[in-house]
Amino acid sequence: MMKLFFLHRLRRYRLVGLLIVSVGFSNVGTAKQVLRFESTAADMTPVVRAALEAVTDRDVKLVFAAGSYRFLPDYAVDRYCTITNHGNGLKKVIFPLAGFASIEIEGNGAEFIFHGLTSPFQFEQCEEVKVSNLSIDWDIPFIFQGDVLAVNQDEGWYDLQPATEGFSWEIKQDQLKFPNVDGFSFSHPGSALTFDKRHKRVSHGALDFESSPRWVEKRQGGVLRFHEPLKRWPEVGTVLTFKGDRAQDRYAPAFKVTASRNVTFTNVVVHHALGMGFLFERTADITISGGGVYLPEGSPRMISSTADATHFANCKGDILIENARIENMLDDGTNVHGTYVEVDGVVDAKTVRVGLKHFEQSGFEFAAAGDEVWFIHQPNPSRGAVNEVVAVKRLNEQFTELTFRDALPTQIAVGDVLENKTWNPRFTMRGCAISNHRARNIVLKTPLPTVIEDNDFSSMMSSIFFRGETFFWFESGAVVDVLIRGNRFNYCAYSGMEHSVINITPRLGRGFDQKVPFDRNIRIENNIITTFDSRIVWADRVDGLVIKNNTIIRTTDAKPLYPDAAVFDFRNCRNVEVSGNRYEGVAKTMVAADAATKPTLKVENNVGF
Repeated sequence: MMKLFFLHRLRRYRLVGLLIVSVGFSNVGTAKQVLRFESTAADMTPVVRAALEAVTDRDVKLVFAAGSYRFLPDYAVDRYCTITNHGNGLKKVIFPLAGFASIEIEGNGAEFIFHGLTSPFQFEQCEEVKVSNLSIDWDIPFIFQGDVLAVNQDEGWYDLQPATEGFSWEIKQDQLKFPNVDGFSFSHPGSALTFDKRHKRVSHGALDFESSPRWVEKRQGGVLRFHEPLKRWPEVGTVLTFKGDRAQDRYAPAFKVTASRNVTFTNVVVHHALGMGFLFERTADITISGGGVYLPEGSPRMISSTADATHFANCKGDILIENARIENMLDDGTNVHGTYVEVDGVVDAKTVRVGLKHFEQSGFEFAAAGDEVWFIHQPNPSRGAVNEVVAVKRLNEQFTELTFRDALPTQIAVGDVLENKTWNPRFTMRGCAISNHRARNIVLKTPLPTVIEDNDFSSMMSSIFFRGETFFWFESGAVVDVLIRGNRFNYCAYSGMEHSVINITPRLGRGFDQKVPFDRNIRIENNIITTFDSRIVWADRVDGLVIKNNTIIRTTDAKPLYPDAAVFDFRNCRNVEVSGNRYEGVAKTMVAADAATKPTLKVENNVGF
């Protein structure tokens, strides 16, 4: 009976689709099948699905007329997905786009509104992808927020005036349940962070914490009292936000692109996402131009995407992000990295069994036949021998056997790590503005040339963060050619945890030498840094660091969090130059360097030191 009901409704929506979709062919260049959609109040998911299922060409263009489009999960494609830095599982995919020679989506300024647990766009094994001129949002965001009205540390409670307009939640069995959509709510409030209401940014000195109240009490005037013991309490006057429990709070990115190439996003805006805004895995040559990730104008929300705005895992070719606006997400503006796998055992002279170590890497494709791989042997974190993969045997989502063309290094041992040499990109960011969000503006971990220029940065944690790590996240790797030039840093590193404007700090497992240089050849030149605190550059294990011709202005417009920290702090570094910089303001210590750094440290021709 249910099956007949489903088929009846699907046929009805297919009929609606015939009225909305027109199909044609372009005569410009290669023939291309064109699907045209008109705005309607109806659920567009079955309409788009029917249109895509009828496609007969490998070159397709979807054209949406200006207007608003609503997408529900009911008739979406069910697909089991492994998504790096998200939760694996069965996802409701609205636009499943795989195997196209070229796929283009022209939005003409259209607004796409999604509902519930949905994965909006998944591109896979496409040779060319173009998406332009559209925005995406959710009708009900998967977040909760409320004004902090009162705090009583002695009795162990705080009061919130919850936001109601545009939000969905309820108190059930003395617990907060949100987003309360189609039967889904997070198990508990989960990750919590306070925001400054006036500036709509993370509050000064804030740290996120895990909220799991003993009970939530309804009070007069709609006030909610949360009874839970905390080590750090939210400040009265701030806005406290929740994004749910860690097991469920990263359902899917707004745009997921896997195993594709020649990808361009032009003037595409993500206002909300149930995870990252844009995620790219094993994809080559990517451009994001204009658009970005930020809140709708006039929105009362504090949070856009619930994780990184943009994220690139084991990509290659050229990546360019230009003229984008990136704000209010709950993690990094961008993270560019590879993936370390750990040696689990030696199978034979040419075959090794490796494991993915982070729980959100399960199922990730580390390497394919033809890829070159670096071997990295404890205790030295430096890249060692290179060998080519000739065969891959996937055992399950965690373990894989890799067979190489040549024999394995004789010193290989359990606990060593492998890094994919083939899948690393050249990365450029220019003309972007990133601010008002949790975590870092940029995280950089690629050995190929990287240029960061003419951007405006403001960050809760470190603005530019270098952290290859063979621990926890297992994100590779060491940089060897980075230019940070002509940027404007304003009000950075205001987290309650100690950071710096630019922070270079590899995190390696205990089996690795913690003093051997890791990152190399980083140049920080001709930037303007305006901030309230002391520490500007904090560097550990760098060989070749130039800090030259920068202007640093120490302000008094916010309370210093670490006033005794050195402006420049170097540990286990080699060949460091600090020259031609101008410092305005007062600092207790300008340069701090340990014994390993001092012999090759050059500090000269600076003003205000």
